[in-house]
Amino acid sequence: MNSDSVEVWHGIITADEALYESFLAVLDGDERRQANRFTNTLLHKRYVEAHGRVRHLLAEKVKQAPEKIIINKTKQGKPFLADYPEFAFNLSHSAEQLLVAVAWNCRVGVDVEHYKSRVNLIGLVNKCFAEAEMSYWNQLPDNEKNQAFYRFWTRKEAFVKATGHGIVLGLDQCVVNPEKPVEFISVPMQCGKASIWSIQDLELGEGACGAIVSDKKLKDIRLKHL
Repeated sequence: MNSDSVEVWHGIITADEALYESFLAVLDGDERRQANRFTNTLLHKRYVEAHGRVRHLLAEKVKQAPEKIIINKTKQGKPFLADYPEFAFNLSHSAEQLLVAVAWNCRVGVDVEHYKSRVNLIGLVNKCFAEAEMSYWNQLPDNEKNQAFYRFWTRKEAFVKATGHGIVLGLDQCVVNPEKPVEFISVPMQCGKASIWSIQDLELGEGACGAIVSDKKLKDIRLKHL
């Protein structure tokens, strides 16, 4: 992996009981406490496996044992490697889907979502989309609206995760260009110019879609399988 490339790793969380203890063993105290907040056994196992897999992936990149890696968080809660501040990573998981991005010297965010039906889809569009996005979405045929919603949603989520501010930044404030969805029309002032941010949709199959956003040009994206 070179400093100009971005790797995106996609995998399925199996929640396999045989692997559970090995993944749990590499988590730090904060990750274990977060895992224990899940009272649902399946969600608990998925969290442990997702974060265990991420630690193994990061360990391979920085040549360190997965349990030795120090993962800190910013004030807004974005994780980063304390000993490798130039190394950027981000993860997202939805049901059994796991998506991890790793890169150097940039801000990066990813999001993965399932194409599930929502009864309140119009309400979410009105709340989270800007006027230009809503206008585009409203003109789509009904049979295309659900998938298009998730495309916009993953782009926006990946952006707010890349900035480190999270969803409180306001999804309606980061406006994707509907006609050219590799770029933003506008972003909040504290995030810099819209032109520095790049978007790439990810084809994941399995009834899911994803997106990666970075503040550097996404020219060399390598999609790999966990």
